[in-house]
Amino acid sequence: MADAIFEDPRLAAVYDALDPDRSDLEVYVALVADELGARSVLDIGCGTGTFAIMLADRGLSVVGVDPARASVDVARGKPGADRVEWHVGTADALPPMRVDVATMTANVAQVFVDDAAWGAVLAAAYERLRPGGMLVLEARRPERRAWLEWTPEATRQLVDVPHEGPVEDWVEVTAADATADGGAIVTFVSPTVFHRDGHRIDSTSTLRFRPRKSIERSLLERGFDVVEVRDAPDRPGREWVYVARRP
Repeated sequence: MADAIFEDPRLAAVYDALDPDRSDLEVYVALVADELGARSVLDIGCGTGTFAIMLADRGLSVVGVDPARASVDVARGKPGADRVEWHVGTADALPPMRVDVATMTANVAQVFVDDAAWGAVLAAAYERLRPGGMLVLEARRPERRAWLEWTPEATRQLVDVPHEGPVEDWVEVTAADATADGGAIVTFVSPTVFHRDGHRIDSTSTLRFRPRKSIERSLLERGFDVVEVRDAPDRPGREWVYVARRP
């Protein structure tokens, strides 16, 4: 089940306005389209569709999948959305396909807290890649403990959103537990207040911060060859980008 911040229709409708700078995705477009030369892409956890549409704008054949119907509905309403094949659901429920690249950007790889769920999404990506196809995912480095910066004081913002007026949101961590592999499981709340009518919606999310060695091991266990692990250009020193190949 998707978190309210992605699944609630009113929250999904303001998601992009509250996080408008998606220049971080440009490096992944370049990686997928230019460096890897992909012609077809499966975007796992496509959300409101920004990345999928950016890829489609480059002429790629794109499939976007996300369990949050409200977010996919927002994606379907964007200019250029007709060039993307949208699915509501999980990657393992997708029909058979063979794509050049599968992607998990932003925090998508970290929403799979349970090892079985994480293994299942890796297996689903593997099955839908052509032989020689590549998986690209990003994940934050747990040793940087980014969640220490997720406080109301550091994250609170008030944004004037078209058709909604002032919308306020912030993030507050409620739990951070170490895992046996040296990572962490972090739970946080993301309240959103619509000042026009005073309506407040609370969303609770949990992310797992897996160490690099754990992610590499899980990729190998699912049959991938780890081609490269590079420093994320948009968050240097804070996150890794993993590039793995289906043999």
